[in-house]
Amino acid sequence: MYLKGRARVDRKTKNLIKRLQPGDIAIIDHEDLDELAAESLIAARVRAVINASPSISGKYPNLGPLNLVQAGIPLLDQVGSQVLEKLQEGDEVEIRGNCLYGPNGFLAEGIWLDEQKIRDRLEDTKENFQREIEQFVQNTLEYAWKELDIITGRLPVPPLKVSFARRHSLIVVRGQNYREDLQAIKIYIEEMRPVLIGVDGGADALLEFGYRPDIIIGDMDSVSDRALKCGAELVVHAYPDGRAPGRKRLEQLGLPFVLLPFPGTSEDVAMLLAYEMGTELIVAVGSHSNIIDFLEKGRKGMASTFLARLKVGSILVDAKGVSKLYRQTLKFRYVIEIVIAALIPFTVVLMVSPATYQLLRLLLLKLRFLFALAK
Repeated sequence: MYLKGRARVDRKTKNLIKRLQPGDIAIIDHEDLDELAAESLIAARVRAVINASPSISGKYPNLGPLNLVQAGIPLLDQVGSQVLEKLQEGDEVEIRGNCLYGPNGFLAEGIWLDEQKIRDRLEDTKENFQREIEQFVQNTLEYAWKELDIITGRLPVPPLKVSFARRHSLIVVRGQNYREDLQAIKIYIEEMRPVLIGVDGGADALLEFGYRPDIIIGDMDSVSDRALKCGAELVVHAYPDGRAPGRKRLEQLGLPFVLLPFPGTSEDVAMLLAYEMGTELIVAVGSHSNIIDFLEKGRKGMASTFLARLKVGSILVDAKGVSKLYRQTLKFRYVIEIVIAALIPFTVVLMVSPATYQLLRLLLLKLRFLFALAK
């Protein structure tokens, strides 16, 4: 195989996605490439993906690599992390066979992953996955006991201007199939006008669909400046000890914000915040709710998510996958029935109108006259 293109380089795939242009060669360092990252690379229409790390380590069945090659994007795997140090953004690179060349010549050798190789590796993950599940459950239970009082207690609600009273809350996380699920509930959003909460990059997802978020919550590492400046109230999710990585970015942008120290993930905190503020219903889009989701995020357990959902579960509706629940296609028979139904009242109006009645009589007389001439 021979490929040539401009290299885009970053150790964090989510940062690289923002800079990709169609035809670029994406060079990443992403062990166990997840589905969301793969979908983003596909949407960017890259020419090829070069991964410094194993795209499938064997710990669990991650489907990102399979999605990538099925979309027709070549994947050169395990080229080594030194590649990211030797290349600069925008360098012209060439792939000859399974070797990568840069401006100064040979860089590394990798392994091409085709669909069959990926399926074989996914099959091999089954034994390891059982061990991962056992460890995951153990970590979840261990931390659940430690965080029980914190999560189930009252959240220290920060001062916010938006009112939750007698309103629904829509919490958007940029997780798997978030676009499809947001599209599926557009009617709900437009009719119910819920409080719109974007969790980090979820704020950009809302803007992408034409909605301005009311609140943005998170550590602010994957949300755009455009979203941060859209006028939403900003809540920086901090560690329980008060450390807040997102504080510095917002201070540099000169944007007002409030701090919310709490354990767990930002989406957990968003749900608890809406709950404590008195919302009637919480609808979640793109949220992480199963072991694969958490392993792809690099987490070893889901104690906070487990406890948060126990607390808010009575008013929580998870819209994840709703776009796949029912896909209706409009059949031709239905179109005919709709047209006939629409013609019925129109016909009735025509028949009861005196002017229309006289017009129909005139037309009928003309038709009789024409038929008479034709004989």
